[in-house]
Amino acid sequence: MRHVQGRARRAGAALAAVLTWAALLAGCSPGGSGPFGLDGAFGKAPAPQDVIHVSPDDGGKGVRPDQPLRIRVPHGRLEKVRVVRSQDAQDAPVPGRISADGRSWRPDDDRLALAAQYTVDVVARDSDDRRSARHTTFTTLVPAQRFIAYVTPENRAVVGTGMIVSLAFSREIADRAAVEQAVRVSARPPVEIRPHWFGKDRLDFRPEQYWKPGTQVTVDLNLRDVPGAPGVYGLQDKTFAFTVGRSQVSLVDAAKHTMEVRRDGRLLATVPITSGSPENPTYNGKMVVMDMQDITRMNSRTVGFGGEYDIPDVPHAMKLTNSGTYLHGNYWSPDAPGHVNVSHGCVGLRDVRGGSSGTPAGWFFDRSLIGDVVEVVHSIDTTVAPDNGLGGWNMAWEEWNAGSAVK
Repeated sequence: MRHVQGRARRAGAALAAVLTWAALLAGCSPGGSGPFGLDGAFGKAPAPQDVIHVSPDDGGKGVRPDQPLRIRVPHGRLEKVRVVRSQDAQDAPVPGRISADGRSWRPDDDRLALAAQYTVDVVARDSDDRRSARHTTFTTLVPAQRFIAYVTPENRAVVGTGMIVSLAFSREIADRAAVEQAVRVSARPPVEIRPHWFGKDRLDFRPEQYWKPGTQVTVDLNLRDVPGAPGVYGLQDKTFAFTVGRSQVSLVDAAKHTMEVRRDGRLLATVPITSGSPENPTYNGKMVVMDMQDITRMNSRTVGFGGEYDIPDVPHAMKLTNSGTYLHGNYWSPDAPGHVNVSHGCVGLRDVRGGSSGTPAGWFFDRSLIGDVVEVVHSIDTTVAPDNGLGGWNMAWEEWNAGSAVK
């Protein structure tokens, strides 16, 4: 009798072990149904999607970037959340945090990346303390239209102290505040740098005064997936950097036909010049060297002067405005510099055909950098417009600050 009772106790213990394991399996089963048909006895576990709510929906396609990524457990608590973004053949974890009550998770950055696949893995417990797991994926919108910014100056350039950071966008920008906030211009040593919009496709940055020599400037473009206009998103996630070299500011006096060249505040030389004639005067104001070419062609038709001139080999050409103002060598009017203004608005220095470092034009060209300032005074023309070339230094600081789209 004792032998029979012992066997009965062992059989009861074995059955209890089987039932306990079956119940655990039922509680963790992805489909909510346990083996051995035991769900009816122990209560059917809910389906994972009933416990863990994920938005956007599993399998979603073309999800817009402003649709929030949210994970919720209305009746239970989250144990673990892992979200991975796959974009451009690279995987990156999406940082986020579980709420204090354990019922929700949200990413640190609410905006989704475009043209990406998101993979969501969640482990949670329901209100009956049963563990549940869910795996979902969705893909975001692949935009048909993108925009980029063309940055001035070039990456790793050494520039003069008058350089203005200028971004020319490939498309008109409707959401200027969003784009402006995605661009960061910083300097070492630190200085306040402020943005100013010129129209809908150009954003410039400058400090209140010229940069200090030796300043390191960094331009961070965090434009990828930033909405520039309806259906148009940024493409770039890139950093540019440049160094400010020595200070050189040249003062052109159109009435005296001279240019004073100062390096770090010290007068290097006074050079004879010819500026715009009374019929075609040179702009007054501060202009910045935008480009430098040993030799270039100048054709009057390209700047609205008809067929008045076409010079195929202008030496030592330094571009000052978008409208066609240059400081350049002049070999065709050798007696004009220092005596009379004869140009169509440019500033001319004495030179020879083909150019020579021994001429005033060659001497100045060899000692100049893109970003140097050339200021014209005592001309009979108006002041150059702030958006004509890098003319932003002609705008008062208060007016410059008013050009920001972020209020």
